[in-house]
Amino acid sequence: QVQLKESGGGLVQTGGSLRLSCSGSGRSLSDYAVGWFRQAPGKEREFVSAIGRNTFTRYAESVEGRFVISRDRVLNTVNLQMTKLKPDDTAVYYCAAEFNGYGTSAIRPYGYWGQGTQVTVSS
Repeated sequence: QVQLKESGGGLVQTGGSLRLSCSGSGRSLSDYAVGWFRQAPGKEREFVSAIGRNTFTRYAESVEGRFVISRDRVLNTVNLQMTKLKPDDTAVYYCAAEFNGYGTSAIRPYGYWGQGTQVTVSS
């Protein structure tokens, strides 16, 4: 069973960049698809990006071309490089893992979740 912990959130101005990291412990993240989701105040949790066990990646339309998801198999992390940030990107960002998954955008298949990291984009 894997435990997940997010890091890298913070406050940034519009147009800035942040790099989120999801660290896995207890088991290799290579055995899991890993997804990033976010939840803004008063809104439902929504899909941002996912990476399958292989090289498959998926992005929400709202972040396509601005965010890049990647794996670091040595450090056992999945990273989300976020550029050209907008105030609408403000949310708590969560990483989640699905054992042997392909990288779905649906929330339910992800059985393991981190505690989240706050991203705030000021206008």
